[in-house]
Amino acid sequence: MSTPVVNVVDDDPAVSQAIAIVAKSLGYGAAVYRSAEDFLYGHDPERPGCLILDIKMPGMSGLELQKMLVDAGVCLPVIMISGHADISMAVTAMSRGAYTFLEKPFRLDVLQQQIRGSIEKDRLIRLKKSKRIDAQNRLARLTDKEQEVLEMIHQGLTNKQMAEKLNLTVRTVEDRRSRVMRKVEVNTLADLFELMFAVRDEPCV
Repeated sequence: MSTPVVNVVDDDPAVSQAIAIVAKSLGYGAAVYRSAEDFLYGHDPERPGCLILDIKMPGMSGLELQKMLVDAGVCLPVIMISGHADISMAVTAMSRGAYTFLEKPFRLDVLQQQIRGSIEKDRLIRLKKSKRIDAQNRLARLTDKEQEVLEMIHQGLTNKQMAEKLNLTVRTVEDRRSRVMRKVEVNTLADLFELMFAVRDEPCV
């Protein structure tokens, strides 16, 4: 996997460069943008990392950029920063899923800790996404009838109960269950339930 990048969006060059130096000292890459618009144009969503975002900027604000990313389903962890304490803006940012909110000037050790934490959150989010895609692909192999049996397994029905509900023999139900397990490549019910949970799991949470 490529080295995570700390994306910094701040109209103050001194602040951006200082954060970039801290990011590089932690072994991460750094990408500096002077505006939200520049970030939208230059950011690679496939690159792991985090976003350090000034809440107030000329043009598109940090809050507006954050909302745009959330609406687009982008799960990049956001560290909101501001030179002016504004509780309502901080609350809005956090309610939209910001990783944390830091008021300038922030302590070096605090910034380092939050960068490490947001990078780890991004790693877990990408892992969730990968598992979700894999689960979707494996479950898509099932026929409609096998999907029907799968849903009944999820409901906790026994083979006998399924047979009665589907007007089938128990042996037919057993065969379908066996095909389900084989097609999605699991050996136990626990593994099957984990696969089903992965499909429903929200990656950004």
